Amino acid sequence: MRVFFVGGVISYRALFNWIRLYIYIPTMLGSPLFQIVFFTYLGRYSRAGNGDAFFIVGNAVQVCGMSCVYGMTMAVANERWFGTLGPLLASPANRLAVFLGRGVPVFANGLLVSAFGFGVGAALLHFRPPLHSLPALAFVVCLTTVSCTTFGMVLGSIGLRSKDFFFVANLAYFLMLLFCGVNIPLSVLPGWMSAIGRCLPLTHGIEAARTIAAGGGLGDVSGLLWTELGIAAAYAAVGYVWFRLLETASRRDAVLDAF
Repeated sequence: MRVFFVGGVISYRALFNWIRLYIYIPTMLGSPLFQIVFFTYLGRYSRAGNGDAFFIVGNAVQVCGMSCVYGMTMAVANERWFGTLGPLLASPANRLAVFLGRGVPVFANGLLVSAFGFGVGAALLHFRPPLHSLPALAFVVCLTTVSCTTFGMVLGSIGLRSKDFFFVANLAYFLMLLFCGVNIPLSVLPGWMSAIGRCLPLTHGIEAARTIAAGGGLGDVSGLLWTELGIAAAYAAVGYVWFRLLETASRRDAVLDAF
């Protein structure tokens, strides 16, 4: 447990110690602000008929991926970039605790960014969900952020061998914006895109968050939440197995710190 919690926090501080407020604010807060405002006004202009809440909720939940996808990818892959992967994997620490512990600070940061996104919607776009729905909405966002973090774990594991893992993270983040029903309902997407979107994190969480924001309860979205939880567990398992397989292959081929 100490490796999981303390080790995760220490590794996050070590890998991201270079971040300062003048970097964090425009990157992690400025970009979500303009994304939410842009797509909401685009929706108004296009007269899509979905209402502001459709775009605000979709984008406010999706922006957690900025931390979860990029942060989790860097939390694993940067060990290789900084030349510290070899000593880390030489330690006798439990691999599952090391791997999953990296996600704790990333999850917290993703939750903060998503909360900021909802704050932007309330302050600038007059987003006013029912007060009684806020606890349920917070729960849905937490679960969705966990799911997105586990997806980042898979991408981070790929970074153990990939030479350009930032390209993979960028591609995944923006494809999620397209495939997960953030600004375009899944019902109007081509069938193959909709099928892929339902296998990704965010999709079911965003749909559940929209239902909650419209006044629904957790009972109305229980199926969506269980699906999102299952997706989170599946990506966590795939990420961990992939991490162990690539660790073994990297040891065998002596490419732990090679690019």
